[in-house]
Amino acid sequence: MPAPGVKSRPAHRCTECGYGAAKWVGRCPECQAWGTLQEVGPPAAPLRAVAAGPVSAPARPIAQVELTGARAVPTGIAEFDRVLGGGLVPGAVLLVAGEPGVGKSTLLLEVAHRVAEVNGPALVVSGEESAAQVRLRAERIGALHDELFLAAETELSAVLAHVEQVAPSLLVLDSVQTVRSPAVDGTDGGATQVRAVAGALTAVAKGRGMTTVLVGHVTKDGAIAGPRALEHLVDVVVSFDGERHSTLRLVRATKNRFGPADEIGCFEIGDGGVVGVPDPSHLFVSRRSAPVAGSCVTVTMEGSRPLLAEVQALVASSSGGGSPRRAVSGLDSQRVAMVNAVVERRGGVRLADADVFAASVGGVRIVEPAADLALALAIASAARDTPLPPGLVALGEVGLSGEIRRVGGTGRRLAEAARQGYRVALVPEDAGPAPRGMRLVEVPDLAAAFARLSRDG
Repeated sequence: MPAPGVKSRPAHRCTECGYGAAKWVGRCPECQAWGTLQEVGPPAAPLRAVAAGPVSAPARPIAQVELTGARAVPTGIAEFDRVLGGGLVPGAVLLVAGEPGVGKSTLLLEVAHRVAEVNGPALVVSGEESAAQVRLRAERIGALHDELFLAAETELSAVLAHVEQVAPSLLVLDSVQTVRSPAVDGTDGGATQVRAVAGALTAVAKGRGMTTVLVGHVTKDGAIAGPRALEHLVDVVVSFDGERHSTLRLVRATKNRFGPADEIGCFEIGDGGVVGVPDPSHLFVSRRSAPVAGSCVTVTMEGSRPLLAEVQALVASSSGGGSPRRAVSGLDSQRVAMVNAVVERRGGVRLADADVFAASVGGVRIVEPAADLALALAIASAARDTPLPPGLVALGEVGLSGEIRRVGGTGRRLAEAARQGYRVALVPEDAGPAPRGMRLVEVPDLAAAFARLSRDG
């Protein structure tokens, strides 16, 4: 208790991430957002010692704990099950986030339809669209079923009433930012409301063994809107990525308590909904009758899945009198700048007075170092206007001294390239055995790689 006559200091909380502070500051120290700290009253009293109380169930040896409630149930959508680690776990809470219009609602409506066909009632609660709008989408993608229930609500109490009435095995809430709880203060969609809604639904999901999927908004920086504690509260966090001008959609699990957290699922969106793509390598590689300069194929690893991806580069004379342009799409700009410098300094390719453009094909984002060698070869090929040999794939990390280092999963990468018909692979030294039908060309550094290609070409 404060001393008599001493006014208690108000507390402030960030509306974006939920960070608490004793005094107001212009910029949140946690999420770096400006003007988001709001006064919420005096700070809470210090915690007091808590005495031991009754337990919900006695502790047991870990080997005696039943596993039935933690086994995943497949949804029937193979790419989505791959990301989740086998399917939906009863009582699990999933948070699915993505840009507006990327296809989250369409995919989850299809998931609810599959669950309703196999496992019984599924409930979709929409806080953003009317029931008629969702009904039209369901009709378009063929997701109508007697066990699939639909409601349009923005009050938490109404959502819980629907859950009591329908008793679903799956609840999809679209979205968690549009539902408010009358039990707490705060603006709709704010950190306090989102935390209260997610906490209440999580408690209901665990108590009923009901799988719950929460759709979340993202900020302009791509982060999930709301308090950071929201991601810790749920069991699985799934990001839904894709560009508006592309039909490709990538689903990644950034957190998964029931399976791997680095798997990726590939989907194509069209008039009939979101369709899984079990073999997406062809989407990231151009099909052409003759090789062109400035293009090289590599193999990236997304979780346990190897994917062929094409890296393209264009080197043109700088038209302006100032600094030459450097433009990047689908690649890490910092890594591209480093590879540019290594290609010029160690590979002997002059780029200082030229515009350099680098991009990936098909809208895929490549950030791992395994694509360094392919990028360097594409830049050198574009600068010399000389195509690389057909049927060539390159993988390896390029160091600042020009050496080419090994990357993880080389065997699986080469096996996928051989399966796709590539017969020559430019790899670092000691890359391991070559797959059947493929010839490995081992090079120690970038200069040796350029020299070998010039001799073979």
